[in-house]
Amino acid sequence: MRALMIQAVDVFFEILYFLILIRIILSWLPNARNTGAGGLIYQLTEPILGPIRNMINNSPIGGGMMLDFSPVIALFIMKIISSIIKAVIMFVF
Repeated sequence: MRALMIQAVDVFFEILYFLILIRIILSWLPNARNTGAGGLIYQLTEPILGPIRNMINNSPIGGGMMLDFSPVIALFIMKIISSIIKAVIMFVF
C-alpha cells in the first residue's frame, strides 16, 4: 500500500514536471499558446506558475525582469513538496 501511494505521488509530480518543461519549450514558439495542445498545457500549468510569477513580480527583485523564472522556482518547490508528501506517507503508513 505504501509503495503504491509513493509511486502515485511520483507519477503525479513527474507529469507536472514534464508539462512545465513542455510549456517552457512552447514559450519559445510564436502563437503556441493559441494551439489546441499548447492551450491545454498553458491551462494546466498556469495555476502553478501564475501565483509564483505574481510573487516574483511583487518582490523587490521582480517587475522588470526579462526572463520568467517561475518554472524554475515551481520545479524546486514541487521537489520539496513531493519529498514532504512521501515522508508523511512513510511515517503514517
